[in-house]
This record gives sequence, structure tokens and C-alpha cells, in this order.
Amino acid sequence: MTTSILYIHGLNSSPASQKARQLQAAMQRFGIAGRLAVPALHHHPRQAIAQLQAAIGERGRPLLVGSSLGGYYATYLAEQHGLDALLINPAVRPHKLFDGFLGAQTNHYSGETWQLTPDHIQALAELDVQHLADPSRYTVWLQTADETLDYRRAATYYQGSHLDIQQGGDHGYQGFALRIAEILELAGFAPALWADFDFSTL
Repeated sequence: MTTSILYIHGLNSSPASQKARQLQAAMQRFGIAGRLAVPALHHHPRQAIAQLQAAIGERGRPLLVGSSLGGYYATYLAEQHGLDALLINPAVRPHKLFDGFLGAQTNHYSGETWQLTPDHIQALAELDVQHLADPSRYTVWLQTADETLDYRRAATYYQGSHLDIQQGGDHGYQGFALRIAEILELAGFAPALWADFDFSTL
């Protein structure tokens, strides 16, 4: 199966987010940009999952790389398809975290405005994975100073996974570019592609 990556952005994010752009730039630099999919996800979970299912169908068995809410989506899809996943400050049971947040939302990158409704919350609840079939398929990167999500929830939920917990940082995950080589290796790309490349230039 062709080596590839499906990057899954978070709530009110887009392919224009910093992590997505850095990953895209690296893979472009190494001549493998065609092996990366970064769909602009619909704000409603059911439509977003349909987009992601289609992307998996096109790519076979990609490495799922999910950030924040994208990590929640990646977990559902990894369980469904038996895929490996790298999760970056992932949301855990986000349907339980939206009290007081219903109503108008704005995408930070596109400027799109939309309404967060109880149906969004119900759709998120339908994606909840109670127990991971094989935690070893997951690599989870957490930073303790995440200002949006409590990293301890993910550290508990993903016990048995390849957990990497860094002190400090933030929800966007500081130092992401310097870890792109690890992502490419997880996806099965040959390290010779990026030999001597300085990822801090991304």
C-alpha cells in the first residue's frame, strides 16, 4: 500500500493552520507532497467524517495525524479501519466539554461563521470510542501547558499508547516543525529523503 498521511485539523481550524502548512512545506520539499491529504473539514462532525472516510478510501491505509478535535476524529477512524494514528494534543470526549459554548462560532482561518448546535454535540457523542482495541497503534504527543485542553485527560485515556508528554508548550504544540521527521518515519517514508535538512527553517 502506498505510504501516505491524512492530516486532520481541529475545530475552527483549516489546512492553513501552522502545523498543516509546515507539514505540507516539508513534504513538498522532499518531493512527496502528493502523499499528503489535508482536507478542509466541514464544521459538522457527520459531514467531516464523511470527508475523511472518502479521503481514506482514496489513500488506502494512510497514517492519520490528528490535532485537537482532529485527534478525536482520528481515533474513531483508526478504530474503524485498523489504522495507525499520531495525535497531537487530542480532544477526549469533546461532546462533554461544550457546556456554555453553543451558538455562534468563527473559523480562525476562513472567517466562516456557523452555529454550534445540540446536533453537533450529539454527532460528536456518536463517535466516542469507549475502549481502544489496540492502544499500541497510537502515538500521542501532549504538552502540559495546553491552554485549551487538560493534557491529563488524554494521558489517562491513551494509557498503553506511545505517550510523549512535554512540559510547557501550548495547544498549538510548540516545536512541531522539529518533529516532522518523526511523523514521516511513522508513515513509512525513508529517512534518506530528509538527510541533513534543517526542519527549523520551515
